[in-house]
Amino acid sequence: MRQTESLRPCLIAIALAIALLAWPSAGRAQLGGLLPPALPLPTAASTVSGNASAASVSVLGILGTASTSALANTGTLSGVNDARDASMVIGSLPVLSAETLSAATISWADQVASEASLSNLSMNVAGVGITADLVLARASQVLGSAGSGSSILSNLSINGIPVAVTGVPNQAVWIPGGQVIINEQTISSTGTAVVNALHVAIAGVADVVIASATAGIS
Repeated sequence: MRQTESLRPCLIAIALAIALLAWPSAGRAQLGGLLPPALPLPTAASTVSGNASAASVSVLGILGTASTSALANTGTLSGVNDARDASMVIGSLPVLSAETLSAATISWADQVASEASLSNLSMNVAGVGITADLVLARASQVLGSAGSGSSILSNLSINGIPVAVTGVPNQAVWIPGGQVIINEQTISSTGTAVVNALHVAIAGVADVVIASATAGIS
């Protein structure tokens, strides 16, 4: 009887040891949600695109060639961890004038952001007069996510008639010989965002973009 009692603690200890050895495989199957999954390794950006300009005008010449001029243009980012900006107190081109023109674009290891703006816009394209107190465009993209953008236009009017800006991307207003696109947005399949706050296009005459911002990273 004494021998049986002395063996009992040994048998219990062995049973517990076997249970503990078997628990990880069985426990994982039953309690998989309690074990944290392996974290993915971070990836580095391979391609960066970013630029901004307060105004760009392309005018079709007599021979059918287009000449393009820009105001407060940052140029294109060279890669990750780059920043560029451009500004002018007053700027003018043959079809427009504006004040406080500003543009900036910047990239990090996992994000790109761009912005362009101007104030007191006065423009006349093929007899169509366009004015605005403020025009601003923003574009951004985070690595692994889709790009995004937005525009702000204050007191926009065309030929003296106020225009109600809806905020919806690609709002179109028809003008003689062409159209005005408000908050023009293009998001590519790679996620790159291109935002033109105001785009005036008259076929065979001129193509004018006010406040343009581009941001992309992959």
